[in-house]
Amino acid sequence: MTKNIRVVRKSGKALIDYIPELARLRIEVFRDFPYLYDGTIEYEKKYLQTYIDHPDSVIVLAFDDDINKIVGASTAIPMRDETAELQQPFLEHGYDINDVFYCSESVLDKAYRGLGLGVRFFEEREAHAAGLGGFKHITFCCVERPADHPRRPSSYVPLDKFWNKRGYFKHPELTTTYTWKDLDDSEETAKPMTFWLKHES
Repeated sequence: MTKNIRVVRKSGKALIDYIPELARLRIEVFRDFPYLYDGTIEYEKKYLQTYIDHPDSVIVLAFDDDINKIVGASTAIPMRDETAELQQPFLEHGYDINDVFYCSESVLDKAYRGLGLGVRFFEEREAHAAGLGGFKHITFCCVERPADHPRRPSSYVPLDKFWNKRGYFKHPELTTTYTWKDLDDSEETAKPMTFWLKHES
């Protein structure tokens, strides 16, 4: 497999040209456990518009230049620019949302995993937050699935140790819900999400 991979950061209006390919990649990666996301291109384009509309947002893109293709992406945005559903757990527990930087997700083509790009995505988003300045906490949230979920692969390994190594720790008191349609389901259902935090020095 080629390893001619280039990683770049884009913000705001500079993202417009990449939205269709990012939408495709998100749908492809999030179909797997634990998200099991049955998404549509139309919804993805609407979702990604948030990052175009806010100049302090960032998307880290991984390109395979040999085949001229985006193979990975990672998004982040100040919590003050996110939805009320994401802000509420922090407000309820006494956080100032202006102090919080939110890492939305990372998606990576299966063929490019194990090359250090997951670490690079965190580094680039944290560097963007540092460049903006003023953040005391960096966070992301992860879906909670039962251990006996029927679609849980026997080979599935949670990313807890990887996140801990990056300085992020689970905060069970900080929870919210996201709503989407699982594969094989007929309608959307709410999914519990738990936040992980890294405290900046």
